Amino acid sequence: MKKYIWLFLIAVFFAPLALKQATAEAVEVLKIKHVISVYSDEKGAGLARPDGVGCGGGSLVVSDTGNGRLLLYTLQEGKISGGTEMKSDQLEEPLRARINSKKQIFVLDGKKRRISLFAEDGSFRGLLEPSGLPGTTPVPRSFFIDREDNLYLLDLSSGSVLILDPEGKYVRHIALPEDGGFFSDVAVDFRGNILLLDSLKGQVYAAQKDAEGFSPLTNSRPEGLKFPTSISSDSSGRLYILDQNGGEIFILGPDGTLKAHLSKLGWKEGELYYPSDLCLDPAASDLFIADRNNNRVQYFKLELQ
Repeated sequence: MKKYIWLFLIAVFFAPLALKQATAEAVEVLKIKHVISVYSDEKGAGLARPDGVGCGGGSLVVSDTGNGRLLLYTLQEGKISGGTEMKSDQLEEPLRARINSKKQIFVLDGKKRRISLFAEDGSFRGLLEPSGLPGTTPVPRSFFIDREDNLYLLDLSSGSVLILDPEGKYVRHIALPEDGGFFSDVAVDFRGNILLLDSLKGQVYAAQKDAEGFSPLTNSRPEGLKFPTSISSDSSGRLYILDQNGGEIFILGPDGTLKAHLSKLGWKEGELYYPSDLCLDPAASDLFIADRNNNRVQYFKLELQ
């Protein structure tokens, strides 16, 4: 009898400790640390309502939309320098900006709805001219470049995501969900799954690499999410969603479950005021956000504890 009493006491004493340890191992604590904010170009002229930000290969590209220009910065050892204007007569209203593995820069013009191409040094190289398309000329709302430099255009004209190879040749397309509200951004995760963000419904749709259609990844709007406008993914499959109207960054697991929401609406460093776009560099744990109504771009470091 005494033997069973001792076993019971041991179980009562150690079970909470084991549970606490297992819980600590299972729960990820995600944080972001503000590093620096960019307010101006190399000559000290201020940013005005920057709508897009692209990152990669030691470069940072800012769509200084309110000033109708592009700015190229250098990122090295956690410091941002430069801010050279990238000039082109073909670009009127820069929005989304992305950088491929060859350090080529692609920029979406919000007025002309076409994509301009720039070299690593910021010199203009021409327009993206997709070939072999089955329909009309694309009218892109947003776009993404994967690790193999394939392009994914969120096309308003065809109501689909157009997939192009690195040379701009049409590969295939996936129709947008018919029950969607307003699709604002597209991304590709580390597995090759295509992610689609619905701003009105606050939902994420996903299509596996060779799928013919999108399926809901989240069945409902995460609590507190208001009007998301940008989505990205890290090498662990976590999703990063930028909430424009709420000024927060929502982080979801690969299955769409809410893990955390970071930052808040405000004007102080580290806070966001109607941000519009984010760029994530998973290799360096760097996160850049076009903090539009604060007229700046903020640089954060991701911290996983």
